[in-house]
Amino acid sequence: MHPLYQEFVGHLDRKDKDACVELVLSKLSKGEIDVVTLYNEVLTPALNAPAYGDKEGAVRIWEEHARTSIVRTVIENCYPYIIRERKAKYGAVAGKHLHAVVVCPTEEFHEIGARMVADFFDLCGYDVTFVGANTPQDDIIEAIAHVRPAYVAISVTNTYSLVAAKRTVAKLLALREREKAGFGIIVGGTAFKANPEMAREMGADRLLSTFEDIRKLSEGG
Repeated sequence: MHPLYQEFVGHLDRKDKDACVELVLSKLSKGEIDVVTLYNEVLTPALNAPAYGDKEGAVRIWEEHARTSIVRTVIENCYPYIIRERKAKYGAVAGKHLHAVVVCPTEEFHEIGARMVADFFDLCGYDVTFVGANTPQDDIIEAIAHVRPAYVAISVTNTYSLVAAKRTVAKLLALREREKAGFGIIVGGTAFKANPEMAREMGADRLLSTFEDIRKLSEGG
């Protein structure tokens, strides 16, 4: 676990948004942590830590939502450092000008993971359209027609949303065949951790799980 984690979670447990933001921005500005490490080793495990209530095993949903809201604010404030790190460490995508659309399927309301994925694509030099949570299939199709991306990334957190994701992939495959379009279909998210074979079964081109996966993709891997 990263040394920053415990200090950050302490502020998060107290719902101290100011302290969370100030801590993260201070560490980023001093170069004591980078965005990828922050997302992977601090924010993601902090989000995954359950907020237990007074009863044994009971989870306070309202508290999890409050914590998620604070983490979302932290992520929003990280964007200047994404720009800085992209220019200093990663650059463009193999000299190309490529676009990625990042969405969640219908009734998938957990979008923080998708937002992190969007920022990872951004770090690798892609132009990114982040559509976010609960995106209807027709709106995804409209976004593709407007943006003409190289990749469409579908993020799924809730396993119950895998059915909607499968329907979305089917519609994208039909569009790609009909329009002879060249976009790739990527899926990812915690819903696939226990069901990685679902990516292949639903017809996606790739299952990506980490920043390094996206980095390799941008390098032609």
